[in-house]
Order: sequence, then structure tokens, then C-alpha cells
Amino acid sequence: MRGLLLSFALALWLATGASAQPAPFRDDMAQRTLACTVCHGREGRAGPDGYYPRIAGKPAGYLYNQLLNFREGRRHYGLMAGLLDTLSDEYLYEMAQHFARLDLPYPAPHAAAFPAEVLQRGRELALQGDAERRIPACAACHGKTLTGVQPNTPGLLGLPRDYLNAQLGAWRTGQRRALPPDCMGEIARRLAPEDLSAVTAWLASEPLPKDAKPVAAGPVPAKAAPRRKGRTAQPAAAPEPPPMRCGSAQPPVAGTGR
Repeated sequence: MRGLLLSFALALWLATGASAQPAPFRDDMAQRTLACTVCHGREGRAGPDGYYPRIAGKPAGYLYNQLLNFREGRRHYGLMAGLLDTLSDEYLYEMAQHFARLDLPYPAPHAAAFPAEVLQRGRELALQGDAERRIPACAACHGKTLTGVQPNTPGLLGLPRDYLNAQLGAWRTGQRRALPPDCMGEIARRLAPEDLSAVTAWLASEPLPKDAKPVAAGPVPAKAAPRRKGRTAQPAAAPEPPPMRCGSAQPPVAGTGR
């Protein structure tokens, strides 16, 4: 573990410039998570190679669950596991909250170099799903604008296609898992390879809306109003429930430790 941290310190030193003056010591979460930005880019905006995703502005619950998944072996990347192994649940949630609060602009997507019919199929899967294969629309869980839903569902736009392909492939093979029920693993295994390719091509080429923040989760369905004499009570409109249940860990309660 000591060697791993020394390697990260060296990488950070090289990334910030060997001759630059050291940053003033603030002891805040932004400074403590500078090691994260070596791979995930400045302020967590994403790495340059397409495989280290943006973490800035993602829902805190989602980020917290991914940190847990790396630490506990449901996601596999030795460098992440080594960095997180000794950190408590509370500290992981503090890290997640720090990156979730960052409100930074997204770069423009890369132009799609795919046939129109491939992009159309990808759009259909993302916005409508495929009932015959029991594949729900991405928008049914990730929000109508695909920018994510608080507190646990990430946005799908603004991500490189290489990253999207890698993650869906990892879910198909079991290299990436979540707490049960693992809804994404099930969906990824239902996708035909050509459909997986089509939906990632469309998502990676789609521009983000002006407001790219994750939306608030819908309210709990209200009970119908009681009937009154002489009139018919109208039940309150209930939001449509997600098509599948997905497992996730709840944030830790302060003071409980790991």
C-alpha cells in the first residue's frame, strides 16, 4: 500500500509540473482527492483516453456505491481497490459528495461516424426500449433527458463510447456487478451485440441539454383523496415507477464508522 501511494504521489508530481511551487496546504476534500484527478482529469472532468469517466456532478449516491463496489470487489481495478481499501464508508461518502457538488460544463460530443440506421436503432433503445426482448428504455431509469436521477442513477450523456462499451461488456461478463438486484447486469445480457453497439454510438454522440444536472427523483405516489358526498374523488396522478428494481447501498449514518 505504501508503494502504491508513493507511485500516485510521483504521478501527481509529474502531472502538476516538477518545477511548480507546491499548492498551499488547505486540508479540504478538494485537496485530499487530487490523486483522483490524475486519472479522472482536472476536477473530475474525465481522463483524456476515454476510459476514465467524468465523476464531477454525478449523483452522490451513485459515486458512493461505485467506491463501495471497487473496495468490496464487485468492480475490478486493482489501483482503485488499493486506494480505497482502508477508507471508511463515511469517508467514501464525503468523497462522493465533494465530486457530486461540482457543477462544471461538459465538452461537445464527438461527431458520430455511424450509418443513420445504427443511430436510429440506438435512439429507439435509449428512449423507447425493446419490449420483445424485455429491455426497458434507458430514459425510464436514467431520466427523460438521460442526465441522471438523484440519488443513485447516473447520466449517460457526455461519456466516451469506449467507456460505455467497456462497462456494458463488463456487466455482460460479470466483471462489473452491483448489489442485488443487479438490474444493469440483467439488461446488458439481454442486449444483442449489435444493439449494444448501436445504443452506445447514439449516447456518445448526443449533445447534453442546457441543464445537464441529475433530476430529482419523482415523489412518492399520493393516496387517493377520500370520497365526498355528491362528488367523485379524483386520485392524484402517480409518477410511473421504474421498470426494474436495482440494488444500492444507503449512505452511512454519521458517527457509525465503516
